[in-house]
Amino acid sequence: MIETAAAAVASVNPGLIAAGFAVLVLAGMVKGVIGMGLPTVGIGLLSVFLAPTDAAALLILPATVTNFWQYFTGPNILPIARRFFWMMAMVAAGTLVGGLLLGGLASPAAQPVLGATLLAYGALGLSSVQLKVPQKHEPWLSPLMGFLTGLVTGTTGVSVMPSAPYLQSLGLARDDLVQALGLTFIVSTTALAVVLFHPGDGGGAMADPATALASAAALLPAFIGMQLGAMVRRAASPQMFRRIFFSGLGLLGAYMLARGLL
Repeated sequence: MIETAAAAVASVNPGLIAAGFAVLVLAGMVKGVIGMGLPTVGIGLLSVFLAPTDAAALLILPATVTNFWQYFTGPNILPIARRFFWMMAMVAAGTLVGGLLLGGLASPAAQPVLGATLLAYGALGLSSVQLKVPQKHEPWLSPLMGFLTGLVTGTTGVSVMPSAPYLQSLGLARDDLVQALGLTFIVSTTALAVVLFHPGDGGGAMADPATALASAAALLPAFIGMQLGAMVRRAASPQMFRRIFFSGLGLLGAYMLARGLL
């Protein structure tokens, strides 16, 4: 197994490694500034030159580790887990359904769906729309949003839609919102890892020792990016960075949607 991994790593184009390193630093920087976006940016850009399954597999460990830190360093670990238990259960269920039963990231629809997701998220982020959901609707709406988030995750590897806009619409305190997003991404990434271990069509990516090794190595550029992002957050306007981020995300989504459909 070790020999197989070493041979696979040795065969990788150095230019591809450099591009991947740069993408992961950028993705980590985005997360360092706005608290999310590592898998969104990472998978979105890596999918330009990698298969979606490989791009998602590469981000498994960086996304899991950074989101564990985001959730477990917050003040309300148990209250958030209790409040959003059924949402998280449905995130996991939806990811497994999308990844194992609906074709997952190996489906021809994966790239255009990812493009449409990024385009919609970018447009929503740039808009002045302020969604507000009354708390009385949470008992039925949270599981529904969780399942839809899971379906998107299982198909694209990206977990921000519709979970991020939905959680933001609940009017949570900042710390609670950060923790709820972190928990959502932990659950979705863990379920996605199960999908990527499954030897279905195009699956089994995480079972490849070279991919698992690359995912571990991806922790370094991701954390470098997060540190840079923290510096940017202290020195620059977060609002300006968010506008640049969502504009770039929308353009990337439009490109991927067009490439997937044409």
